[in-house]
Amino acid sequence: MVNRGRPHPDEYAPAHEAYVAKVAGEDVMAVLGKQLAEFPGRFAALKESDAELRYAPGKWTLKEVLGHINDCERIFSYRALRIARADQTPMEGFEQDDYVRSGPFAACRLSDLVDEFTHIRRATLGLFRPLDEAAWRRRGVANKAEVSVRGLAYVIAGHVQHHAALLEERYFPALAR
Repeated sequence: MVNRGRPHPDEYAPAHEAYVAKVAGEDVMAVLGKQLAEFPGRFAALKESDAELRYAPGKWTLKEVLGHINDCERIFSYRALRIARADQTPMEGFEQDDYVRSGPFAACRLSDLVDEFTHIRRATLGLFRPLDEAAWRRRGVANKAEVSVRGLAYVIAGHVQHHAALLEERYFPALAR
């Protein structure tokens, strides 16, 4: 395995600093693997009706949060793939609220969205695992910011940690009421 190390601040968009900061240590692959093992379990005890919860008016449902996590991991992994393969074509950004609004999440079963997370994460790990040092450090432009493959890996991990914390702080306590 290549020792990837933490990305420098110029390897990800400034808007993603909070995500990168949530990832401890220098081994993002271990964090991604741990999330694969643990994150789906957060939903195991929930009923399908629980997945329609909005902890406040105008906030996403649990299913929309999970759909958003899945969509973002796909997009960030796609960006990492293109950059790892030395594609220097700049990539456009996306509006997360439009994706959630247009997503089919209300029609999905919660268990299917959890399974989807598992499949996407396995694919993400499969993308990153064989990369050499040059590919991990390769840079490209996404959403008008220079990013590295290594930076995107940390963004993926930190994005899940961000939403896991929101689930614990806002959603799950609202279910207990």
